[in-house]
Amino acid sequence: MSFLSLFSKEENSVLGVDIGSSAIKVVQIRKKNGQAVLETYGELALGPYGNATIGQATVLPQEKVAEALVNLMNEKEVSVTTAMCGISIPFGSSLMSVIEMPAVSPKQLAVMVPIEARKYIPVPITEVMLDWSVIPKSDTRPSLEEEEARKVGVPNIPKVDILVVAIHNETIARYKDIVERSHLDAGFFEIEIFSSMRAILDESIKPVLIMDMGAASTKLYIVERGIVKTSHTINRGAQDITQTISKSLGISVQDAEVMKRRVGASGEDKTLLEIINLILEYIFSEANRIILSFEKKYNKPISKAILVGGGAALKGLAPIAQNSLKIETFAGNPFSKLSAPAFIEEVLRDTGPEFAVAVGLALRRLSEEE
Repeated sequence: MSFLSLFSKEENSVLGVDIGSSAIKVVQIRKKNGQAVLETYGELALGPYGNATIGQATVLPQEKVAEALVNLMNEKEVSVTTAMCGISIPFGSSLMSVIEMPAVSPKQLAVMVPIEARKYIPVPITEVMLDWSVIPKSDTRPSLEEEEARKVGVPNIPKVDILVVAIHNETIARYKDIVERSHLDAGFFEIEIFSSMRAILDESIKPVLIMDMGAASTKLYIVERGIVKTSHTINRGAQDITQTISKSLGISVQDAEVMKRRVGASGEDKTLLEIINLILEYIFSEANRIILSFEKKYNKPISKAILVGGGAALKGLAPIAQNSLKIETFAGNPFSKLSAPAFIEEVLRDTGPEFAVAVGLALRRLSEEE
């Protein structure tokens, strides 16, 4: 774990709180001379609060999550001084779908989308908070399906893609309870992918793959012009690597986690690299399948891949990912959007992928305080 307190704090400081499956991350920033300035950041493993080891995903009751969050904020090295924050909601606690609808007026869509969305939501619509937006057409290039339909004379009926997001009311209530127990002032709750996008994406208009490798799963998002066009969850993550190392080498999970973090997939230990690749090959095979499906549907290539999440801090991961995906691939560096002392630049770059969500949350809350 890495903690750092950088500056004396001011009243306009804001906090991003990322409650993940295996750890909580916080980032506190403030605005100075038109720039977002990093004040402090920190991470605390949740495993020990649920009789699990560091790095392992765990499901905790609200009071335990709040206890861990308060402990992290009160750590001497972190020393959070503001209650104003934004809170992330895990992608797995939401439902996100892209549905195709007729190109009708916004008023008509407002009536039609909730009805159509029921087909994709496995619970009554009254039990969720539903939001949706029209995905802008990036260009006039037809998809492969549209080209095939034109060739056989099928009439072209104007359609629009709608991004539908649903969060269960019980999930919102759970996070509100954590906020209240932690004595925080949460201005909003945001699904983690939107926080990551804010923290790591530039102004590129070409499709980008974001790979968020958490402890229990790896989330894939294909984003174009700031819109999530495709999302997919792979049920393999960083803890699967640790468990495979533990079983293959006959060592404890705790020792396997230490070895994974210290050596990783750097190639320094060939046997360890082979073990890690057992999980990575599955993840990247799934990623390639999602990429191929997107490129076939939209008739355009993915320009690059950005790695985020705790698992993305694995040494040697980016070159392996680039070789597997055959596109430019690198670890996200959300701290590049913040002003911080040059002497910690390398530390921030190495730990950056883990803090993408927390940085994105803090940036949004800061913009809302202006």
